[in-house]
Amino acid sequence: MSTTTLYPGSFDPITCGHVDIVQRGLKVFDEVRIAVAINLKKQPLFSVAERVEMISALFVDEPRVRVVTFEGLLVDYARRQGISTVLRGLRAVSDFEFEFQLASMNRRLTDEVDFIFMMTGEDHYFVSSSLVREVAAHGGDISGLVPKSIQARLIERFKQS
Repeated sequence: MSTTTLYPGSFDPITCGHVDIVQRGLKVFDEVRIAVAINLKKQPLFSVAERVEMISALFVDEPRVRVVTFEGLLVDYARRQGISTVLRGLRAVSDFEFEFQLASMNRRLTDEVDFIFMMTGEDHYFVSSSLVREVAAHGGDISGLVPKSIQARLIERFKQS
């Protein structure tokens, strides 16, 4: 039986920690669908289309990774796609509290979707997209925090501002 998981997030931008979770997720699941959230209430640095394009380029040689977008409730999207497992990365104890609350609410909405938590590798536990954006905005060194292609896009984006 083939297993597919959703790995949701804003990925603005995708970091090396995210990539680590995807790569390790592929050891557990046959397919990882990176689900880029469309949240009209947020002002992202990169558009949804840009994020999908950047993430797709990172995994162009991995046919078991697909990049999709979703809007609304994640569990509704998962059910419509016939996916019963959501993969979430945890960096620190503070992430666990938030993720536990989110998973509990989703569990209340449906028992058809389960959440699997995976700890980010120790090299990436302190990295978040928002911290990367802030460091990049001030010209700081973000090498090793995001893939090189993403680093180039961040540098270019902040040159324009």
